[in-house]
Amino acid sequence: MPTVQACAHPEQDARVRAVFDDIRATRKTDFINNMWRYLAFDPELLEQTWREVKEVMATPSQLDPMVKEMLYVAVSITNGCGYCVHSHTAAAKARGMTPAQHAELLRIVALAGKTNQLALGLQVPVDAAFDADASPR
Repeated sequence: MPTVQACAHPEQDARVRAVFDDIRATRKTDFINNMWRYLAFDPELLEQTWREVKEVMATPSQLDPMVKEMLYVAVSITNGCGYCVHSHTAAAKARGMTPAQHAELLRIVALAGKTNQLALGLQVPVDAAFDADASPR
């Protein structure tokens, strides 16, 4: 259940319409998903969030776009965000993630969760070889 009401006609606000138009152009689709529709209750927050998402996720970088989406899925699982797990899994699939890659991603997330909890519970000290301050440069 949402904590704010979705605006009935969000694009009546020029700032919201500009962001939605940029989303459509960037993603080459007319679809505006609920995340953006609900963020439209605050045009400034909508603009800022879209600017950050566009910069990180839609701008070419050192990481392949599918890998970015898979990383987003992993973090979303860890953070317990069902909405983002669904939307970024769909985006990763649209960018070519195969069922085998999806299964491998889930195995990695599950393994990382387990070993993170073990390391946390045991309070294992960080090896000097992994400490940027202790390693030779």
